[in-house]
Amino acid sequence: MYPDAAPDEAAPGVVVAPVAGLFPGAGASREWSSGLFDCFHDFDTCCMTFWCPCITFGRTAEIVDHGTTSCGTSGALFALIEYLSASWCTWAYSCTYRGRMRAQHGLPEAPCADFLVHLCCLPCALCQEYRELKARGYEPILGWEFNAQRAAAGVAMSAPAAQGMGR
Repeated sequence: MYPDAAPDEAAPGVVVAPVAGLFPGAGASREWSSGLFDCFHDFDTCCMTFWCPCITFGRTAEIVDHGTTSCGTSGALFALIEYLSASWCTWAYSCTYRGRMRAQHGLPEAPCADFLVHLCCLPCALCQEYRELKARGYEPILGWEFNAQRAAAGVAMSAPAAQGMGR
């Protein structure tokens, strides 16, 4: 069973309790959990995307593809396109994953068309998509297989509590 599979897709005789964020319609929001320009709300992802956008993209693509394409393969293809096109064509590849992610989670095409978001604000789009997966309980750094195993084991996939500096 996949983390984003509907509860009625379980094997016969298996009872699945919906966990918020895992199944569409099981408490999952139909809006983006953060804005396009909220990059600094997750500083680690922001830095990773600034220095190595291929890693952010690869991790996101593996989750969106349900593991059919690995993080390494997607990231390497992103890096190759970026290198060969002098960064001018990566948006054409990466925006297709934004569309897939929106379709899987019922997210709106906002603030504008996917290709425009990736064409004009690629780093911000990659950060937003990564944050969205984390907000929906996925851990992109762990890959699809581990996330699927956690869901199959019934481990609640919830985002960690926000941490701040304080006494």
